[in-house]
Amino acid sequence: MCGIAGAVSWAGERRILDEPVVRAMGEAMRLRGPDGAGLYRDDRALLAHRRLSIIDLEGGAQPMSTPDGELTVSFNGEIYNFVELRARLEALGHRFATRSDTEVILWAYRQWGRGCVAELDGMFAFALWDRAKAELLLARDRFGKKPLYYWERPGAIAFASTLTALLVHPEVPRALDDDALAEYLGLEYVVAPRTILKGVRKLPPAHALVASARGSETFRYWQLRVEGRRSAEALPDGIAGAVPWLGRIAAPDAAPDGVPRAVIDELTARLEVAVRRRLVADVPLGVFLSGGIDSSLVTAFAAREHGGIRTFSVRFTDPSFDESRYAREVAAHLGTRHVEEELSLDEAVKIVETLGDVLDEPIGDGSIVPTTLLSRFVRRHVTVALGGDGGDELFAGYPTYLAHKLAGAIGPLRRLAGAGRQLAELLPVSHDNFSFDFKLKKLLLGLDAPLDERNYAWLGAMPKPMVDELLGGDHDIYAAVRARYHEGTGSHLERVLYQDIGLYMCHSVLAKVDRASMASSLEVRAPLLDTAFAEYAAQLPLDLKLRGRVGKYVLKQLAYRYLPRAIVERRKKGFGMPIGRWLREDLRELSHDVLLGPSSLAAAGRLRRAVVERLLREHGDGAADHRQRLWTLLVLELWRRRHGLVS
Repeated sequence: MCGIAGAVSWAGERRILDEPVVRAMGEAMRLRGPDGAGLYRDDRALLAHRRLSIIDLEGGAQPMSTPDGELTVSFNGEIYNFVELRARLEALGHRFATRSDTEVILWAYRQWGRGCVAELDGMFAFALWDRAKAELLLARDRFGKKPLYYWERPGAIAFASTLTALLVHPEVPRALDDDALAEYLGLEYVVAPRTILKGVRKLPPAHALVASARGSETFRYWQLRVEGRRSAEALPDGIAGAVPWLGRIAAPDAAPDGVPRAVIDELTARLEVAVRRRLVADVPLGVFLSGGIDSSLVTAFAAREHGGIRTFSVRFTDPSFDESRYAREVAAHLGTRHVEEELSLDEAVKIVETLGDVLDEPIGDGSIVPTTLLSRFVRRHVTVALGGDGGDELFAGYPTYLAHKLAGAIGPLRRLAGAGRQLAELLPVSHDNFSFDFKLKKLLLGLDAPLDERNYAWLGAMPKPMVDELLGGDHDIYAAVRARYHEGTGSHLERVLYQDIGLYMCHSVLAKVDRASMASSLEVRAPLLDTAFAEYAAQLPLDLKLRGRVGKYVLKQLAYRYLPRAIVERRKKGFGMPIGRWLREDLRELSHDVLLGPSSLAAAGRLRRAVVERLLREHGDGAADHRQRLWTLLVLELWRRRHGLVS
């Protein structure tokens, strides 16, 4: 994995094309690319690169140019179909000088122009400068695994893999965006193309931008449709027949209950290809193993391809947050070389004050803490790790999906809508990880929300009335949520899955994993988000994903082939931390100092101080559970403090 940065001025302005500044932008991403640095310059463009060497350690230096010097690319990520693309391009007459996937982008662009982006299957963000046309192409992968920020004005543009690096350029504005701030408080993140800063953008997933002296245009090159076929028989032709070992796996003779054998075989074949592609590396590689279905399935397929593969998990001293015994059970079953590290919650607390260094843009997901600790530990052993992200969104694994089903099916719940908030306040306060009362409160609070907002009334940190109370005024925190819902197709629940893939998964889950892993120079790959696998999963009938009260139903039927039944059927537990308890005890002093101190948004009048004080007091006294609200505020302030941003 790498970091990219650069600037283009079509008039050759010195204040835009400042070489020391662009070098410093690259240097700000040293952890994303500790193995080397490079710079390209001409009279209109500067491209910088920081490299984490994964493939073709000797020949993949960047920025990389074609022999004639007309095309130059600075690339972050991996192209998983680069071998196939290279063969196609060689057949068309293009000649390669390296074994790297980076070079494929150059020749693909020369062959197909901006349409080359749709040919790339991987996780990536890149900038390609076409000197002959004086055009800059920026592109981001289909699911948004890799970030890309940019700022532009007429005649100039600057870009970087991180907001921290982009802020090194003196032309980039540093003021908070009011609408983005409201959205962050509501959702725990800011939705692309907006960022937390006014005038700074991030490229949405599956989008590319072409900039020239005439201006810029953004286009979408791919779209996932989450809409199940009426029956499994209506699914498109698959690749299962082309996988030679598929008929030899230890599978039941009869089809799983209610799931056609052909569907299980097709998922198996596609996941096998996805994992195999992600095992290509010239550096040590392993797997994140939590003991949940998603990471365990990825491990099972990786172990088939790579005997004795290394797996990693962390063990917490607090049993409410520890899943290590399940990871050990899976590792023993699959014969992996398993390594785990015990971490105390005291160690986790110490990470909190450093979150401003980890996060280039605020993300209010508390699991950033254990993900950062896990990444630090794993990086001591390997450079690349496979993870299980994507399974919940593709196969309806979150408890909220069942809540949608229940809310729509049980009429009396709708009559509780007006009383939902009052009922929630009557429930006791618990600080356990995903405790029953925590989930029930979230359910009740979301019942009175419109269908197109309900999922994020459940997931988000703060309801709209609280955001308005904190900021003053009337704020539309769900505009992006509604837009994504109505862009989707199919049933209500399929639209919610589509929402989560483009919003929560992209801007929280994947962003968190990228920032936490890159802070330790670790590359994390997500086989479940392979394009072919995800496209097939998206078209499966909804009943194969959520059957009765069982989420990820079809994935569990697949998992029975490889994993112990106890692992497949165990209750889902998130990768969380006792944030509520910390804010009452270990982090109480820090949160008061940061949220109410002289440099805080409350002190500047940007947030209403009385509201912040009330949240702290009620949570500290145990009168209310404001863990999400206070954590979201704390992360925002720690991020502001680290980046020296004014209110």
